[in-house]
Amino acid sequence: MELRLDGITVVTDGRSLVHELSLDVGSGQVVGLVGPNGSGKSTALRCVYRALRPSSGTVRAGDDDLFRLTARRGAQLVAAMTQDGSVDLDFTVEEVVALGRAPHLQGNQALSARERALCEGAMDRLDIRHLARRGVLTLSGGERQRVLLARALVQEPEILVLDEPTNHLDVRHQVQLLRHLRGAGPTVLVVLHDLNLAAAACDRIGVLREGRLVAGGTPGDVLTTELVQDVFGVEATVVTHPLTGDPQLLYALTPTPTPTLGKASR
Repeated sequence: MELRLDGITVVTDGRSLVHELSLDVGSGQVVGLVGPNGSGKSTALRCVYRALRPSSGTVRAGDDDLFRLTARRGAQLVAAMTQDGSVDLDFTVEEVVALGRAPHLQGNQALSARERALCEGAMDRLDIRHLARRGVLTLSGGERQRVLLARALVQEPEILVLDEPTNHLDVRHQVQLLRHLRGAGPTVLVVLHDLNLAAAACDRIGVLREGRLVAGGTPGDVLTTELVQDVFGVEATVVTHPLTGDPQLLYALTPTPTPTLGKASR
């Protein structure tokens, strides 16, 4: 299902957090949003999973305005994993994952055999099956992150929204998670801070600065030395990954020496 942000603006306390943002995410595509802290990435995502209504503009899933749908229908179409996603009660991992089926059930309806298999499959994919009977409050941050993603996947959404999904994850699980995104099925809009992960995982990338889209396109088109310097204020060299062909950034971690003038001749 196609996701379209059509000129959305978000104004809070007289300040424009997102300004006339238009972005198309094609059906089945993985599109990443990158940008400095405070550039409006998470605010834009909140409009997609309906935690925040835009001051103007529309968010469409296919032909539907998301804000005109019922809560149940919206939850059937869009699943989200947010930065501040938390579980306050000490449910077990398998109970939390099963909550992803709530938009599809009536009342206290029990999970079907297919739905139980769906939950088990998601736990296998996210490497948390061995944690099924553990309470989520006993888990590490990375383990809990994978539980919340499994919950989103068993929701079987048409659109999956992820805000910094690799937070707290070790390298193996970062790579594993981003590999799943490409084969997950739903249309994916994801915020990532790591530009190299974004280049590896995303079909297209949108770059935000001060609430505005300043660049968009394939990773190869967008992630240039000039853009990284201009938007992020960082010197970087762009190289080609020898196995995948994706652009990868090598950052200059030490300041570039400033040339010194020689002593004037006497």
